[in-house]
Amino acid sequence: MGWTISFLLSALCLLGAVVFAAVRATSNYKRGRIFDPPKILFAGVVAASVILFFPICVHVFRTTNCGILEAFLISVHHMIRLFVVDGEFEFITGSLADAQLAAPLLNCYTALFAVLFVAAPILTFGFVLSFFKNISAYKRYLTHYHSDVYIFSQLNEKSLALAESLRRNGGKGRFLVFTDVYEKDEKQTGDRIEKARELGAVCFKKDIVTVNFSFHSKRKSLNFFTIGEDQSANISQALKLIERMKDRENTNLYVFSTQVQAEMLLANAFHSRDGAAKIKVRRVNEVQSLISRNLYENGYEKIFRSAYDDGSGEKKINAVVVGAGQHGSEMLKSLPWFCQMDGYLAEIHCFDRRPHAAEKFTAQCPELMQFSGVLDVAGETRYTIQIHAGVDVDTVAFDEIIRSLPRATYVFVALGDDDRNIAAAVKLRALYEQMGYFPEIQAVVYDSDKEEALTGVTNFRGQPYNIDFIGGRKSSYSEEVILDSDVEEEALKRHLKWGEESAFWQYNYNYKSSVASAIHRKMKILCGIPGIEKEPKDRTHEELWSQRILEHRRWNAYMRSEGYVYGGTIEKAGRNDLAKTHNFLVPFEQLPLKEQEKDDD
Repeated sequence: MGWTISFLLSALCLLGAVVFAAVRATSNYKRGRIFDPPKILFAGVVAASVILFFPICVHVFRTTNCGILEAFLISVHHMIRLFVVDGEFEFITGSLADAQLAAPLLNCYTALFAVLFVAAPILTFGFVLSFFKNISAYKRYLTHYHSDVYIFSQLNEKSLALAESLRRNGGKGRFLVFTDVYEKDEKQTGDRIEKARELGAVCFKKDIVTVNFSFHSKRKSLNFFTIGEDQSANISQALKLIERMKDRENTNLYVFSTQVQAEMLLANAFHSRDGAAKIKVRRVNEVQSLISRNLYENGYEKIFRSAYDDGSGEKKINAVVVGAGQHGSEMLKSLPWFCQMDGYLAEIHCFDRRPHAAEKFTAQCPELMQFSGVLDVAGETRYTIQIHAGVDVDTVAFDEIIRSLPRATYVFVALGDDDRNIAAAVKLRALYEQMGYFPEIQAVVYDSDKEEALTGVTNFRGQPYNIDFIGGRKSSYSEEVILDSDVEEEALKRHLKWGEESAFWQYNYNYKSSVASAIHRKMKILCGIPGIEKEPKDRTHEELWSQRILEHRRWNAYMRSEGYVYGGTIEKAGRNDLAKTHNFLVPFEQLPLKEQEKDDD
């Protein structure tokens, strides 16, 4: 009976391990952790071998003083010999024959042992090979002791694009490292590994937090990028890296995440310890980064230059945002403050097929929507927003609304999918051509190959579509954008007028508000706002006060785009950043004089 139970348990362990490993291999599991398929198989073979050897050892030593514990330890010994290719099959067959098992059970034991005799050495070879691969990676890392090192948490399209940019700009003086790299049969993974090798990068199978990178010249920088597809994993890895590298100088950590929890968790990692961390941490919000960079680099040409004078004395900006997802919502929030400019008036229409899109956006920015269309209050924001919810871009209803709107000057398409974005942009170009309108059209396209191929594209008659495709990985994930952004540099300069650099990177409120300020200042200069390039003390009285009013209008729109609402009274401070209330969200004339004078820049 005991022999049968041992065989069934052993077979169950092996079969269960195979099934569990197969399920994990075909699911979206996190590699490098305890439940990797190879580790599951290893555990299954170990358990199956020990259980299968146990009744044999009990039988062999039945006439000695050996007890159950000794039999178990000898079983473990024989299991180890299997993995080092030192197992004796004759010992097994002889022992089974001596036990005089029934023929069916004997055959089952022999067959299962044969499987284990093959499986164990194969697993051993795999682990040894993996060990030597990591040893080789460590060796290459140590030979670059005096190099600036750039370490990526994952080998994917984003990290490859950034690594290619770093290599292109810095040459071989920069050492590139990818972690969590597993060689598979998939062509895509193989292509990425080949590209990494062409860049001279080293690939670790281990997770970024399990590789010891601390042994490195203190004069050279260590740059970590938690840039995986799983944003929660990016944050978790970042927290562990902060704890491990917190006291190392010349260390930078870039955390890629759009999640609200990212700022809270990363800030708390600093507050939970005494003193200031030496590691510099930057959160990269890829959505905010694209919109901010686009407005800073292209906003004047695409938005202000395309505005037209309808005879009212003001130039009209009629913007259309197609899609209220992450990119569309960010653009919709940005346009009201971006378009606050003397001599311009913005009307913004947003389309989304979700029926509750308007309610959801209003919940995020209640006063931004409340002040939409309020155009006759001096010293207050001036814009109009209308969200067309439940309208699909592929329907006649969408076409009819587009035809009913005022002459469009700028269109932004962000439906969350390259093919849909391209198709929608082409459709809109056709609709506007029919109406005799020629707005600037931008569409988000993530695939860099498509972005490059579509640049300057024409139809079969050679007519250009004049669609600007933005957001490709090669352009979005580059050293110029992630590490040396022009808009970030200008924003930091503005922040340093009143705060410390660490607070700029640590808190998204500081970072984002300074970026918005830097963007708008550039637009003021390009739009020729009188006195903008002068120091406040050198401006005329008229220039000084018109600047102050305009800046307060922009600030009001920006704060409302961040979800802030009026709270408290002018006389009594009512700012509460947890509640997102501010007592100065009022027309300029209602501010105390000392607050009016703060809006010089």
